[in-house]
Order: sequence, then structure tokens, then C-alpha cells
Amino acid sequence: MSTDLRARLVDAAGYALCAAFAGVTALTSTLLPHRAWGEIAWIGYAVAVVAVLVLGRLRVVPLVFAATALAPLLVEAVQRAAGRTDRAQEEVLVVERMGERLAHTGTPYLGHTAIAALPDGERLLGYAPYQPGMALFGLPRAAFGPAWWTDARVWFAVVTVLCLGYTMSLLRPVSAPARSLRLAQAVAVLPLCTLTLATGGDDLPVLTLCLLATALAARARLTAAGVAVGLAGALKLFALPVAAVLLVLAFTRAGPRRAAQYALAAFGIPLLALVPALLVDADAYIENAVRFPAGHGLVTSPAQSPLPGHLIATAVPAGRAIALALLLLAGVAIAFLLLRRPPDTAGTAAAYVAAGLTTAILLTPSTRFGYLLYPVAFLALWWSLREDAPTDRVTPPSHPA
Repeated sequence: MSTDLRARLVDAAGYALCAAFAGVTALTSTLLPHRAWGEIAWIGYAVAVVAVLVLGRLRVVPLVFAATALAPLLVEAVQRAAGRTDRAQEEVLVVERMGERLAHTGTPYLGHTAIAALPDGERLLGYAPYQPGMALFGLPRAAFGPAWWTDARVWFAVVTVLCLGYTMSLLRPVSAPARSLRLAQAVAVLPLCTLTLATGGDDLPVLTLCLLATALAARARLTAAGVAVGLAGALKLFALPVAAVLLVLAFTRAGPRRAAQYALAAFGIPLLALVPALLVDADAYIENAVRFPAGHGLVTSPAQSPLPGHLIATAVPAGRAIALALLLLAGVAIAFLLLRRPPDTAGTAAAYVAAGLTTAILLTPSTRFGYLLYPVAFLALWWSLREDAPTDRVTPPSHPA
């Protein structure tokens, strides 16, 4: 059996497992947007089992992405625009309300008093535990009203496709095609990502911007890498560990001056995005982005998957403090290792990011299984940039970006 045929059979088996997962989701999920995704996605995965044997591994990936992520997304967006209220997860509503508040008040956040005045059943959706930049995805609906194309998920998908496409183009000179294929599959094929994009989607622009930043760093375009991860940080704080690891990489590979240029963009953009919200109502930002995720809001975050941090926080006396202490200790250990053995390639940096995010997701008291899409994607990026693949130590371009 040839190596190529063996790889195609492995992919076919993977698509069969994805089809089974989508089918089970369609039949058993208690979340109606997830069930609607499964009803469409299982067909796309099932067809992919045969298509990968006929068309090849590379050609089938965009087709699977279209059938299992974009098609369900568009169907749910159209049905929602027609009046269905069960065709989007809560985060989509939250982001769109952020856009409405930003357009009308200058800040995407409600303060403590305003949230307390909401009916009990609406207080959870009154919170917006994201960074201010996320409100931009809600502006189309705020400006033009309900329509399938103003659904925030459509714009999440647009940014995701553009960033992933650019990332793949950057990886071509520094990664073997068979390895970069795994990154495309991790982000565009696995149900962990396709289900997320079709039903909620706010994590995918953050993830793909972070992947793009790492790919730019692999090509020695450090200022551009800072811009990409800075934009991600303006959407969600999940990007900040990525920014920190890439800062160490920039210092190790290019010295303090280039590292400072990177840091100005990577950390300056998120800070700049905060300024309007802080000027309008600083306490409202703190209520949404600090108190609520820390468990001190008027309602409890629904992010409570049974991972170790959550189990410790709920089943052990003083468990929340213990879980946070363990998270802090793990963070200190990873930071020590990062400084003691700093990454000198983008692939090594991706491995550090995967390890750090996995640790954070497992030990945070309020977390979700879905967040594991971040370390899974960075593990795939590490595989794409492994040191025994074509090296990512490329000659820096003549321009600084």
C-alpha cells in the first residue's frame, strides 16, 4: 500500500468519525443550534469519506469546510432572519447587542445598575465578557437590522476564512504540504471548529488571527505579527498568552529593537481599543470583563464544563481558591520554562502556546470544552513547523513589517 493511499484511508476514517459525531449531535443534543448543525454536517462528512479517496487530501478540505461549517451557518442565519429564535447560541446575541450599544451609547457594555434592572431571565445576556473590538461584528445588524448577512456569525466566518487562507499561504515556504494540511484540517474540518463557527463562532476570528500572527513570525515579519495578535487581543483576552510567547520569540530571534516594535502593536492595539469604553464608563467594562468572568457578577457564567478546575472549584472546600492557586502556579512554571528555554522558532512558540492554553483551560474554574479548539489548532501549527520540516529560520525581508 502506498503512503498516499494509507494517508487517504486515515483521513477517510477521520471523516467517518466526524460524520458519526455530527449524526449523534443531530439526534441527541439539547442545544437546538447544535442539533441543526448536525442535521446538515453529517451529510458533508459522509460524502467526504468517499471524496478524499477520489479527489485527494488537499482538494477535499475546502469542500468539507463549506459543507460542514459554511452551509449550516448560512442555513441557520437565514432561518433566524425569517423568525426562528433557536438558530444561534447566546454568544451571537451578546455580540450583536454589543454592536447596538456601541452604536447608540459609545460603549458596548452595560453597567452593574443597568444589568440589575433587567428581568432575571435577561441578566445573563446583559453581560458581554469580551474585549471592545468584538462589538464590531455586531455593527452590521445594528446598522441594517435583521438579515441573514447581518448575522454576526457571517462576519466571524469572513474573518476566519481570510486569516486562515493567508496563514496557509505563509506556511507554504516553511512547512511540508502534508504537515500544513493538518492545520487546515484542525481549523476547517474538525467538529470542534466547524460546530463552533456554525452555531456561535466568536472564538474563530481570535484563533485564526493568533495563528496568522505565529505564521508571520515564522516568516520574520514581526511587526505584522504584532498587529495580527493585537487585533486578536482587542477581541478576546485569550490572545494575550499568544502575544507574550511571541514577544519572547521576537526578542530571542531579532533582538530588543524588533521585539519592541512587535510589542507596540501586540499590546498597544488592545489598550487602544479599551480607551473609548473606559472613557464612557470604566466601571461597566470592569463589571463585564473582570467581575463576571471571575464569578462576581449578578449571575453565574454558563461556562462550566466538568474539567479539573471546575470540578475542584465546585467539589472541594475553598475549591475556587485552590483552582486559581493551581492555575497561578502552573502559569509561573510555564513562564519560568519560557524564559529559561526561550523559543527560537515559531514552531517551538506554537508548542508553548498549546501547553499554556491547555493548562489554563483545564484549571480555570469557569471554562468550556469548546475552548480546546485553541490548543488543538496550535498543536497542528507546531506539527506544521516542526524542526525536521523545512526550517522557519528564513531570511528577514528588507522591510521591517
